[in-house]
Amino acid sequence: MPTSELTDAATSVLTPDEFTARLRALAPRYWDRHPFHLRLHEGRLSRHELRLWAANRWYYQRAIPRKDAAILANCPDVEVRRAWRERIVWHDGSGPGEGGAENWLRLAEAVGLTREEVLDERHVLPGTRFAVDAYVTFARTRPWVEAVASGLTEMFSRGLMARRLVDMRRHYPWIAEAGFTYFTTRLQVIADEGRSTVDIVVRNCRTREQQEAAVAALAFKCDVLRAVLDAVDYYS
Repeated sequence: MPTSELTDAATSVLTPDEFTARLRALAPRYWDRHPFHLRLHEGRLSRHELRLWAANRWYYQRAIPRKDAAILANCPDVEVRRAWRERIVWHDGSGPGEGGAENWLRLAEAVGLTREEVLDERHVLPGTRFAVDAYVTFARTRPWVEAVASGLTEMFSRGLMARRLVDMRRHYPWIAEAGFTYFTTRLQVIADEGRSTVDIVVRNCRTREQQEAAVAALAFKCDVLRAVLDAVDYYS
């Protein structure tokens, strides 16, 4: 094939199906296959390990609405902003004692942590802090559609979350049912969010360069999530 044809093939815009397939092909990089998650689902974590996981995952949970606020600040599309702001409300709640972040705190309490020690972040590991802060910075500094694309881990998370709910109830029966509220409520919205996010990214990535940047953004997010588990796994 002549050089000019190779160049054209490399820069031609992917069809929506091709683009979506490229994004979905990153599924093996998601954190569901991390050794720590495998042990969690097999019931092989100690109470200490579960507490360390919950405290470090809290640092990620508390960063999500800040990431979403950065997307809102950078996005010029009013329709996207209207849809996206609901994510902040879901995590932060409409008032005290509400929202996904509050439900994660209840899980942390159910595994034996006090609310105080979670909120003061005494158990947050350097690797977790570095990775999560890098994710928020990415959302603030990169084009808004790349930041949205980074959140497409939603495509992979529903199956993992449903399985986690089953496995944790089975293997860790000492965790009070109220501790699982985050998962039960999240499962109700995550499928719709994942589909809408794919639609936003596909619709707004109009060049091959934008499409490749979106794929790279999702790969980066997968690396962020795995870095959090790397830190927890090392110190647990």
